[in-house]
Amino acid sequence: MAQTLRIATRESKLAMWQANYVKAALESAHPGLAVEIIGMTTQGDRDKSTPLERMGGKGVFVKELELALMEERVDIAVHSMKDVPSELPNGLGIVAICEREDPRDAFVSNHHQSFEELPAGARVGSSSLRRRLQMTARRPELEYADVRGNVESRLAKLDNGDFDAIVLAVAGLKRLGLEDRVGQPMATEDSTPSAGQGAVGIEARLDDQVTLQLLAAINHQDTFDRVMCERVISTKLGASCELPVAAFAMLEGEELVLNTYVGGADMNLRKSGRSARQAGIELAEDLAEQLLQAGAAELLNKLNR
Repeated sequence: MAQTLRIATRESKLAMWQANYVKAALESAHPGLAVEIIGMTTQGDRDKSTPLERMGGKGVFVKELELALMEERVDIAVHSMKDVPSELPNGLGIVAICEREDPRDAFVSNHHQSFEELPAGARVGSSSLRRRLQMTARRPELEYADVRGNVESRLAKLDNGDFDAIVLAVAGLKRLGLEDRVGQPMATEDSTPSAGQGAVGIEARLDDQVTLQLLAAINHQDTFDRVMCERVISTKLGASCELPVAAFAMLEGEELVLNTYVGGADMNLRKSGRSARQAGIELAEDLAEQLLQAGAAELLNKLNR
């Protein structure tokens, strides 16, 4: 067994929480294994003003970590799965995913209890085009704006009165001990999450058999199966993380239920299906094809221009 395993992570508070969570799980599963956390600052962390769409999407949060992996400066990289691009560099893969936290989006406001209670003209902040388009479809009379930065800085903008409400991930707030800021978890039927939202994934070199064996012990298979089905939607649609593509899979016994969403300025597409658990990937591929036939590619191409 390897004596030391090196984790690459971003240095944000939430990313460090995730890395320490994986560290504790590995050390519990493998007594005697030493795990070292190596923090890195990514392009997405350094540039907090440029919209993610113009920077190349949320992949800017993982590229430096992947480079460290490929150069063998680290053994694994820990990511929020919703930030992981659908296409990974050759030789790397998501090989384990920890048990998922609450995947829903969180409505956060100091003066309103729910999204439905917001008055016309209220200003709502979100860094996610996916969230903004789904909210716009429900409440077009509200004003929506991009808001960047870590969780604490976004909450500070809300508290300073820049917004009447903001939308964040429930999972991130819970992991930072800020669950009391969640005014209302938003139903996944209304605000379908990004593929992998709420799940912590581990990327490794596919030829590193020693590390792969260590990681197998902390993989949560139910979460892994759900998230991999969700990621098929993004992959088949050629969607980068910043585009308004959503997918959320649930297990009901040995059946898998998959809900999908693709948004645009003039149309919102939703497709859902159900299959046996072991046929989940095929279900996801079929739903992706249905979305494409319904015009998803045209919607995404308009947003890419």
